[in-house]
Amino acid sequence: MKYILLTFSVIYAGFAYSQNHSSQLLTPTLLAVSSTTSAQTDSKPSKAKPPKNIILLIGDGMGVAQIYAGMIANKKPLQLERTRYIGFHKNQSADKFITDSAAGATALAIGKKAKNGAIGVDSLDRPSVSILELSEQNGLSTGLVATSSITDATPGSFIAHQPKRSMNEEIAADFLKTDIEVFIGGGRQYFNQRQDGKNLIEELRKRNYQIANSTEEIANAKPGKLAGFTADKNPLKVSDGRGDQLLVSTKKAIELLSPNKKGFFLMVEGSQIDWGGHANDIDYITTEMLDFDKVIGEVLDFADKDGNTLVVITADHETGGLAINGGNSKTGEVNGGFTTKGHTGIMIPVFAYGPGAENFTGFYENTEIFHKIKSAMKFK
Repeated sequence: MKYILLTFSVIYAGFAYSQNHSSQLLTPTLLAVSSTTSAQTDSKPSKAKPPKNIILLIGDGMGVAQIYAGMIANKKPLQLERTRYIGFHKNQSADKFITDSAAGATALAIGKKAKNGAIGVDSLDRPSVSILELSEQNGLSTGLVATSSITDATPGSFIAHQPKRSMNEEIAADFLKTDIEVFIGGGRQYFNQRQDGKNLIEELRKRNYQIANSTEEIANAKPGKLAGFTADKNPLKVSDGRGDQLLVSTKKAIELLSPNKKGFFLMVEGSQIDWGGHANDIDYITTEMLDFDKVIGEVLDFADKDGNTLVVITADHETGGLAINGGNSKTGEVNGGFTTKGHTGIMIPVFAYGPGAENFTGFYENTEIFHKIKSAMKFK
């Protein structure tokens, strides 16, 4: 009984304070949200030594159910379970309750809400500096890796500024406006089979990029800049023979970015978890989830060895409205049900590891991830 009385006392205090100190009455819920949000901006940077490197891992379409499906299918703990700091972000876009990948990734990349379909621009379609570009401005090396076209919504949001995600050729051209050291994914055709007749791959060669066109060539790339193309458009499903392409690409990206004494920023996307959700295909989801988890393990191992790397793992949104209706952890069987072939508006988990990880707990808007990274790295 005393705990109930204490709870009501706290709530009443919130009401009383609001009435005496503000022209607006805050409900207890809004009071809590206001308190959480105000403390989680880059206006109050941490006094701790900033990490040298930041690796952002995005499982496109990966909600809690997708993660748990992976846990069951794996028949043993996921690498993801090594993390201890967990929060949740709210992912509504500037114009829709249900975000798409472009607006969802843009919020993570620039720290501002965008309209569905927009890439690297705010709600008024104005270009805004991304965390990748901010990293470059602070002397860090940068990289992007994906199992989709490298011009797709999520990777594109970190490097391009376009009003529509469908503008693949314009997004590809934006890559040449930056100093990105490494990018690996599909979408070769948007660089060398363009409507404007330009061959951006030749332009990349002139800028001293190595050009790799297979997983083997990526693995054998020498120190220096690298543009790796894994498909003309989109890479295969892992179940159709993609192999360890994402793992090999991530390892190579870390290898090529690490020599910079100032550090690096790397974003890696497990793109096709989302596609499994759109297809309402539980096997597609679990195989892509487990492929992504291999990369998580590799990155956490690097962070352990390096000791100065902040790892953030999240998603842009959930896809499919997946529910786990049954399963068997011993056999790996997962029985999944779906509410939609599109996205849903549920909160998305955020996992953090390494120096500054404690700042990613709690509940906050997706835009806060940009600000939390900026604060952790002490970027101005």
